[in-house]
Amino acid sequence: VQDAATSQAGGSSGDGKSLPRWRDKVRKILAEIQAPLSLFLLRLCGWALLRLLNRLFLNVQLHRGQLETVLRAARTPDVPLVFLSTHKSQLDGLLLSFLLFSQGLGVPRVTVGDQTCSPRLRALLGSLGGVFLPARTERTRSGQDEGLSGAVLAAYVEEVLKSRQPLLIFLEEPFSGTLQLSAPAREWLALVYRALRDGTVPDVLLVPVGIAYDVAP
Repeated sequence: VQDAATSQAGGSSGDGKSLPRWRDKVRKILAEIQAPLSLFLLRLCGWALLRLLNRLFLNVQLHRGQLETVLRAARTPDVPLVFLSTHKSQLDGLLLSFLLFSQGLGVPRVTVGDQTCSPRLRALLGSLGGVFLPARTERTRSGQDEGLSGAVLAAYVEEVLKSRQPLLIFLEEPFSGTLQLSAPAREWLALVYRALRDGTVPDVLLVPVGIAYDVAP
């Protein structure tokens, strides 16, 4: 992050006046990516979600064998978990977060795709563990779309993995009708690979998860 800020400042790393300005930019970018978790909202949404499920579905089935596989993977020492999921409904993020949280796996950081969110919805999703790609407005001198926002995002993913916070990446956009990786999924996966390649974490455990619907809501 410091290298990216220095590069965009024209190499004037010794300018004391520019340091607070770049620090504020980093904080702003980080605020675009994530928000502090709210345990109150998590419990409230869990309570509301249970009642919503009773209204939307006749029954909800949980495969105990597959759940035990996930729990066994979570017990692997010193290895961060990255959950990979298809995206059949807008409810997938809430359902998977609630399921993982209720099984003692912690609150996952859930990637949110390109769908447009109002500021209030974005703030709510952030409080529940949602993470977003920041706006890419800066460009490096080489013209690549990296810059300060890319450096902050890469550092954020590294910290999530080092602290062993679960990360949930949706591989496709909901209702896309295609079986291809979405652009946001490719970017999140590239960041995980970069952290592994650079030795930030010794290993990453990829765990496939998903929700199947008879009729997607």
